[in-house]
Amino acid sequence: MSEAAASHTTDRRELTAAQRNAVAELLRVSPVADELGRRFAAAGHELHLVGGSVRDALLGRLGEDLDFCTDAHPDQTLAVVRGWAEAIWETGREFGTIGCQRDGLRLEITTFRAESYDQVSRNPVVEYGTSLAEDLRRRDFTVNAMAVSLPEHRFTDPYGGLADLAAKVVRTPGTPAESFGDDPLRMLRAARFAAQLRFAVHPDAYAAMSRMAADLDRITAERIRDEFTKLLTGADPITGLRLLVDTGLAERFLPELTGLKLEIDEHAQHKDVYEHTLTVVRNAISYEQDGPDFILRMAALMHDVGKPATKSVGSDGRVSFHHHEVVGARMTKARMKALRYPKDVTAKVTALVALHLRFYGYGRGEWTDSAVRRYVTDAGDLLSRLHKLTRSDCTTRNRRKAAQLAADYDALEERIARIEAEEDLARVRPDLDGNAIMELLGVPPGPIVGRAWKHLKDLRLEKGPLDRDTAEAELLRWARAEGIVG
Repeated sequence: MSEAAASHTTDRRELTAAQRNAVAELLRVSPVADELGRRFAAAGHELHLVGGSVRDALLGRLGEDLDFCTDAHPDQTLAVVRGWAEAIWETGREFGTIGCQRDGLRLEITTFRAESYDQVSRNPVVEYGTSLAEDLRRRDFTVNAMAVSLPEHRFTDPYGGLADLAAKVVRTPGTPAESFGDDPLRMLRAARFAAQLRFAVHPDAYAAMSRMAADLDRITAERIRDEFTKLLTGADPITGLRLLVDTGLAERFLPELTGLKLEIDEHAQHKDVYEHTLTVVRNAISYEQDGPDFILRMAALMHDVGKPATKSVGSDGRVSFHHHEVVGARMTKARMKALRYPKDVTAKVTALVALHLRFYGYGRGEWTDSAVRRYVTDAGDLLSRLHKLTRSDCTTRNRRKAAQLAADYDALEERIARIEAEEDLARVRPDLDGNAIMELLGVPPGPIVGRAWKHLKDLRLEKGPLDRDTAEAELLRWARAEGIVG
C-alpha cells in the first residue's frame, strides 16, 4: 500500500467518534445555524457551515465563531441577516465576508470564492465562485475542505478530509504545488497545523514546502507574523519549528533559528545550540500556568541567537560566546521589528534575552543585596518570566550540575522574597522625590533633577532604604561633587 493510501486508512472507531463529536457540537449551535440556513433558503440561496468550524466540530471543540459560505453576494447576505442579527459588521466585505452576531455566536458568511494569487502580488485576487465544490477546492487543506449544508445537515467531504482528520495528517485538496502557489502562506500554515493539532504533514506537501520555500517571500510580514505566533503558541511548537527549519521556510523569515545549527568540529566540541534551544522552549512551556505565553516562548526561542556571531575558540580549545546575550537582544529586536510585532511585545522579549545570563554569577557567592535589588528592578514586571526562562535554560545532562543550578536559583528566589518582605522591590524609588530634590538643591525642573533622581535610585539599590536626613546628606554630597551647589 502506498504512503498516500495508508494515510487514508483509518480506524472505524475513530471516524465514529469524530462523527459523534460533530453531532453533539452541531446540535449545540443548530438553533442559530439552522434558522440562518432556513432564511437563506427562503431567499433562494445556499448556506453551508465550512472550514475550521466543521473540523473543530469533528474534533469536539467547536467554539463560538462559526464560518459559513454561500452563493449569495454580500448585498444579498446583508438583506438576509438584517432584522435577524443582533449586530452586523462589514469589515471583510471586500473579501466577500459579512459578519454578524446572534445568541452569543459570531457568524462569518462568505460568498463562494475562487481567490488566487497572481504569483507576484502579496495579496489575494478575490473572485466569487459559483459552487460549493469550487469553494472547497480552493481551501488550504482537506481537513478544512468539508461542509455541512444547512438546514438539512448534509455532509460534504470531496477530498477525504474526515479520513485525514482521523489519520492526523495535513494534506492539500489539489496538488501541493497548486495550493501553495495560490497562497504561499499555506506552507507556514501547514507547520502551524502540525504544532496546533499535532498532525503530520503529508510527504507530498512536505516536499513542496521544501521546494517552494522561497515563494514565502511574496507574503507580507504581518501575515507571516500572525501564522508564526499561532505556531509558537500551539500545543506542540517544537514539531512546527523543526518543520520550518527542515523545509527551509525559517530561512525566509527567521534565519536566526536556522543559524543556531552551529558546526561541531572535533577540535572545538560544544553542545548543539539548536537542539538546546528547542529543549529550552519545551522547558519553558512546562512552567506555564495560564495557557500559552508567547513572550516567554519567544524569549526561549531567541535567547541564544547571538551565539553564532560571538563564537570563539580559545587556545585551550574551549568554545565561548562572550556577550552573546547583548548581541542576541539586538538581533531579537531587529527580527521582531521586521516581523511587525508591537513595540511593547518586542521590548519584553528583548529584555528577557538580554537578562537571561544575569543569574549565572550568583552561585559563586558574589551577589550582595544590592545585586539582588538590581536584578529584580531590571527585570521589573518580567521577573516571573525571567525566573522561568533561567530555569528552562538549564539543560545539562550532568545531574550534579543541574541540581546545583536549581538549588542556587531556589536560594536566589528565597533571597528575593526575604528582601521583598523588608522592602517593596517592585516599586523601588529614590528616598527623595523630584519636588524634594528641587527644593533642596534650589534648581528648576530639568536635566539636573533627572540626574539627581537617578543617583538617589542607584544609592537606594546599593544601600537599601535611607532615612530622610541621610538621603539629603547624600544628595548634597553628590551635588557638590558635580559642581551643582557650592
